[in-house]
Amino acid sequence: MDTRTLPWPMRLQRLRDQLEQHGVHALLVPSSDPHLSEYLPPRWQARQWLCGFTGSMGTLVVARDRAALFADARYWVQAEAQLAGSGVELVRIASAASTAHLDWLVEQLPHGGVAAVDAQVLGLAAAQTLKARLAAAGIALRTAPDLLDAAWPERSALPLQPVYAHREPHATQPRSARLARVREAMAPHGATHHFVSTLDDIAWITNLRGSDVSYNPVFLAHLLISAHDATLYVGAGKVDATLAARLSADGITVAPYAGAPAALGRLARHDILLVDPRRLTYGLRSVVADGVRVIESINPSTLLKSRKSPEEAAFVREAMAEDGAAMCEFYAGFEAALARGERLTELSVDERLTAARARRKGFVGLSFSTIAAWQG
Repeated sequence: MDTRTLPWPMRLQRLRDQLEQHGVHALLVPSSDPHLSEYLPPRWQARQWLCGFTGSMGTLVVARDRAALFADARYWVQAEAQLAGSGVELVRIASAASTAHLDWLVEQLPHGGVAAVDAQVLGLAAAQTLKARLAAAGIALRTAPDLLDAAWPERSALPLQPVYAHREPHATQPRSARLARVREAMAPHGATHHFVSTLDDIAWITNLRGSDVSYNPVFLAHLLISAHDATLYVGAGKVDATLAARLSADGITVAPYAGAPAALGRLARHDILLVDPRRLTYGLRSVVADGVRVIESINPSTLLKSRKSPEEAAFVREAMAEDGAAMCEFYAGFEAALARGERLTELSVDERLTAARARRKGFVGLSFSTIAAWQG
């Protein structure tokens, strides 16, 4: 491999120039976005942009003279191949829950050093662990500015795909009823407000869908719910006037996506805010005023949507039956192709299987990319 033409070393150097300029010794790059999603819109695929690793999980740490990617056993072979010539070493970890990247960070940085991370993509629970570990080692943590912006001038903008309504019969309950159920769950906590950032929760509460994230029918948004109203913070133009009017009739106001932090910052001292520490970023939690009482508990919608109604269970069974039929069609064609002596590859298997699924009633998209291996 001629590594002279690879873009990763140049990109790492551009980032290191920013580290030097801002007096930072290392940058932590988690596989995350402001909604703590597993599958990321291009704007937040910084780890992939910096080192070429395309796995869905993995943490990158870039220091001034070294860089390391921390990945579990699912990705070791893939990471070894994709990191070749990048200047990034692979550190094998036992599981995605490992904190080995913190050990590495502490070992690499001097006492009195500075580590940085974008607070807008760092989970609140992870931030608490990171802060404690760095403080014990005498290392400062800086969460602003986002050093990637200057190093990544071609960074993607926010996705522009429209939001659409999830309708009956598959929407088995109106959004007004789902909002009422969330408010009922807020009441035992005494919460006057509840802030939601996780995209699947927002889609469930609002009966809305989108295509901002590959293989997931969700859209980028934040949702602030009070006892009497709710505000959906979403990109400009993504909700058309007709849908906005329907949302308004159900007590949901549409506001600019970037306005969510300011809205949290405007909460008053008498307000009580319910948040889920595993589903909220450190950056959003940090803008809440000190006088506001914050209650940390699992998002009510996370539990509510896990309990399927008989109608929802029936739709799940219907979807599985359709997918089973698609798999049977695929296997029949696959075996016939082998009998004819046709040459098949992982790509042709993907094409055949995706086409079989796309022919089934109600098909919207795949839930993940086809995983196929062929030994010939």
